[in-house]
Parts: sequence; structure tokens; C-alpha cells
Amino acid sequence: MTLSFRINELSLYTTEGQVRYEFGSDLTVLEGPTGVGKTTLLELIKYGFAAGEARLAPVATEAVHDVAIDVSIGKEQFLIVRSLDAKKSKNVRVTDLTTGERLPDHSVGDGESSFNSFLLEKLGFPDDVRAAAQKSRSSKPGSRVTFGDIFKFVYIPQYAINRDIADSRDSYYEPKRKAVFELLFRFTDPEILSMQSQVNVLNGKIDVAAGQLETVLGFLRDSNTSGREEVMEKLNAAVEEQERASEELTALREELDPVIDRQTQAYRDLLIDAERTLAEARASVHEFERERDATAAERRRVLADHARLERMRDAGARLANIEFSVCPRCMQSLKNREVADDQCRLCLQPDPVSPDQASDSYELQQLQLQLEEMEAQNEVTEQQLARSQRLMVERESLVAKLTATLEERTAQRVTPRLQAFSDASDRRATARTQQEYLEAVLQQWDRVSDIEQEVKNLRSEQERLKTNIAARKAALESHKSIILDEIEKEFMNAIKGLKIASVETSGFDRDNYLPLINGKAFTKAMMSGGGSMTAMQIAYWTSLMTVAEKTGVPYPSILIIDGPRLALDPGSVTCKAIYHRLVRGVSEAPRAVQFIVADNEIPNDYHGDFSRVGFDYGHPTVSTVRHPGQGNVDVIASADE
Repeated sequence: MTLSFRINELSLYTTEGQVRYEFGSDLTVLEGPTGVGKTTLLELIKYGFAAGEARLAPVATEAVHDVAIDVSIGKEQFLIVRSLDAKKSKNVRVTDLTTGERLPDHSVGDGESSFNSFLLEKLGFPDDVRAAAQKSRSSKPGSRVTFGDIFKFVYIPQYAINRDIADSRDSYYEPKRKAVFELLFRFTDPEILSMQSQVNVLNGKIDVAAGQLETVLGFLRDSNTSGREEVMEKLNAAVEEQERASEELTALREELDPVIDRQTQAYRDLLIDAERTLAEARASVHEFERERDATAAERRRVLADHARLERMRDAGARLANIEFSVCPRCMQSLKNREVADDQCRLCLQPDPVSPDQASDSYELQQLQLQLEEMEAQNEVTEQQLARSQRLMVERESLVAKLTATLEERTAQRVTPRLQAFSDASDRRATARTQQEYLEAVLQQWDRVSDIEQEVKNLRSEQERLKTNIAARKAALESHKSIILDEIEKEFMNAIKGLKIASVETSGFDRDNYLPLINGKAFTKAMMSGGGSMTAMQIAYWTSLMTVAEKTGVPYPSILIIDGPRLALDPGSVTCKAIYHRLVRGVSEAPRAVQFIVADNEIPNDYHGDFSRVGFDYGHPTVSTVRHPGQGNVDVIASADE
């Protein structure tokens, strides 16, 4: 028997009130014309389970506040409530309807989803199962299997029913689709998938280690060494050469020490003293030059003041000789006016102007004294500057002579030893450089051994995992063969019963678990978007459900189908046979499985034991919101296209 998974009730809390649907029958058909909201209802179920990106119509996003799903999983029953508000949609409220206990809220989102873990746990699967690629030499651990991946085997949406099976056209999704199929039919188990993921990760580690090994070996090829032993011999020789050069340098230093005699030391002392006095003389020259320049600048300033006073004196003398005949203000005549000799003819004030006193004014006398003092000071400064310059020249000559004398005395005794000292230093430096290089080469030879051992260990671990995987798969091979035989048999019978005109032969691909039509993959044998593809999908999914129910694998016992007769002629034999197939799927084992189907209409001449929920434009699925009328809404299918 399949894993019990049943939707008991769906409630929509809208702006105008609650809309409630019960799914008590094993087969419930949501019937109504295009645009009344059947797909919207199914997509809201997907949204409530957070099983991937749901395609929500405007009536849902604008008028529905919360989606509440009463669901039974195994022996437990839960109420799952999720808000359509963007801020609140990241949390899902869960209530255990068996105990009445409000469980902690669960998170949903792109990262870690506790709600995903909750649903997987209830289905009996861990939340860390990864679907790793098995045929290619992949180094990726694989993507995690989520509840949304399992939901692809539960819900066949309208946009995919005549195009694709569980995203099989997407090659990147192939490993995950196959892994989910194998988990649901027990062709594999979480431990096998975990080991396969580890095998892929080890592929990456082996590739990295092999790349490092090739890099190191390339370096060693450039080092011209054949092995670790050869490097050790060259390293020992370099160490010995360094030691010999160091001993020679020590001996040369001991020979050089007595070369410095007393007379040479005296010359060096004199040279130091001469260099000191030369520096002092240069400082004195600089100071006297600065003082001379400052005196010259001050002299120019005093001369300017002296000239200014001379001009003033001359102007006063010239103005004093002017005799006014009329007043320059009121223009009255001054000729008949009696004026004393010592008074000004114009203002009758005592007249201080005296040409004899102008040249002897106090200011001019002071400026003349300053000029005389500056001349004397400048003469002294020039004399001191000349002495300092002569002393500087003498000291420069003395320094040059002492330097030449010292070079002559030391060249004959030190120079021959300097060449030997230089040669020994070069040999020691070369030996040290060679030693460091060989030590690096030696480390790389050691690294080669370490990497080779690492690769060996990784390959050994990988082979161990592959052996375990093969053993565990071998134990499941018989079960797998039986299940695949049953699926193929059931699928062929279903195809035959549906009487699809374009199908001559049918089968089942045992590698990718997809239908074969007329000896080809279904995607190559059938036109996408055609009615034959839709009918073939009904045969495929109902066959999986039938075999799962008979064999007791953990396949969820629910199938949600949107548009089972999409693109089919309503009067065709195939169109009528689809509902015979659906009713048969639920009638063989009552309450074992649940089908929820959305369709435009049921064939008029067909009457079966199932529940029908009718909709029209006056009574849409979200009945609390008035429908705008036929042709006034964009249906989800057309929006996808």
C-alpha cells in the first residue's frame, strides 16, 4: 500500500469571507469552463505546501489572505495555514488535528526551510538527501531533495500535462528527478544517495590532488633532480661548501686586524679633526654671507629713507619762496596787509621755515650716522668672511691630502686580502642560496609522497563507497526489476485502453523511467501540446499510482491532475476512456488513493462513482469575489505561454 497522503479539506480566507472545499471522495472532479479558477485552486494547494513557485492568479494575490489545508499524512492529521501576504508568507502555521496541539511555526524560503524538513519527515525521508549525478564524472555533491521535488510526482499542472513529465526536458534536473523516482519506488535509499554524493565529492578532491601533484612534478622536472636521494647529496655538498667559506672568512678577518698600525690611526685622527674644522669653516662662511646680505638690505632701506627726507626738504624750501598776492581760499588781495617779518603773510603765524636748518635736520643726521655704522660693520664682516673662506680652502686641501695618504697606506696592505674576502663571501652566499633551493626541492619531493598517499587514500575510500553502493543496489535489483516490469505492463495496458491514435507501440525506459512511444522517447515520438501527449501522461501517472498501491512503496497516495483532456477532441474515444481510467484507479482499492482532477467538462455519456464540484462564471472557485465575466480574465495557462 502506498504512503497515505490525503487532502481532506481546503479553505480560502478572502477579503469577503471564507471559501471551503471538502475532498471526501476518492475521486473529486472540479468541473467548469476555462477561467473560472480551477487551476487557481490547485496552485493554491501547491502554495500552501510551499512546494515550489506557485502560479497565482490576480484573484488569489489580491483577494485571498490565507490558505488552509487539512491533510492526512500516514496516521497523522494536520492543519497547514500559509498567508499570501509577502511578509507573513515565510512562516507556515501547523496544528496537529489529532491532539489539537498548535505546533511551532515553520519557515519557508530559499535557504533552510523547516517546513520542508517537517513534510519530508512525515513522508519518512531525511531532509539532507542529495541527488548526485551518477554517470558523468561529477565533483558536485548534488542538490538536496525537497518536498517540492516529490510534489512534482503528485501534481501534474496544466502547463506541463501536454509537454513534459516532472521537468524531464531540463537536463540539469535529471539526477534529481531520477533520484526521487528511485526513492519513491525503493530502487534506492537515502544511504545509497548519500554515498553517491560522497563519491562525487571525492572525485573533486582527487582532481584537486592530481592537479597539485602535476604542478609539483613540473617544478621537480625543472629542478633537474631525479629523486630525493640526489637532492640530499647536493644539499649535503652545499652545506659543506658553506662551512668551508665561513671558516675562510673567519681566518681573513683575523689577518686583517693587525694591519691598522699607530701611524695610520694618527692619520685617521687628523683626518677626522680636519673634517670637523672644515665643517665649522663652511658654517662660518655661510653665517658671514648671511650677515653681509642682511646689512646690505638694511643699508638700502636707510638710503631710501634718506632720499625721501631730502626730497621733503627740497620741497619745503621751494614752497617757502612763494609769495601769495591773494588768499588761495577767498581770493582777497594781501598786498595792503601789514605783516611782521617773522610772520607768515598768509596765516599771520610765526614762520618756522629756515633754509639753513633744513640740511641739518635731526632725522637726516640720524640716517647719516646709521649709514656710516653700516659701512664699518660691513667692512668687518667682509674681513671675517675672507678669513673663513681661506680657512675652508686650507681645510679642504688638508682633508684631500690626508685621505690620499690613508688610501695609499691601506691599499698596499688591505687590498690583496679584500679580493679573497670577497671571493669567500660569494662562495658562502652561493652555497647558502643553493642550500635553500635544495631544501625547497626536498620539501616538494616529500610533498609528492604525501599527495600520492592522499590520492591513494581518496581512491581507496571512493572504491569502498562504490563497492558498498553496488552491493546495496544489487540487493535492491530484484525488487527494482519486478517494479519496472509491473510499471511497463500497467503502462502498456493503459495506453492500449486509452486507444491513442498516434501510438502503435509503448514501453518504459528502465534507465530514465520515462515512457517509450513507438520505440522512441515520448518527447521525440509525440508532438508537444497535442492531445496524444495529454492522454499518454494520464496513462503514465495512473500506472505509477496503480503499481505503487499494489507493491507498498512509499509513493504518496494522491494524484492531482489539471486538464486530463486538454487538447483532446471531446467526442473522441480517448477522451471518453480517460475517465474510465481515472475511476478504475480509485475503485480497485477504496480509500487507498485520492485523485483530484480539474477539467472543463465531463463526457455527457459518462457516469461514474466520483464527486463533482461544478463552477461557472457566476459561481467561480473563489466564490466570495465576483467574477468579471468570460473573456475578462487572463487564465494562468495563457499567461505561461
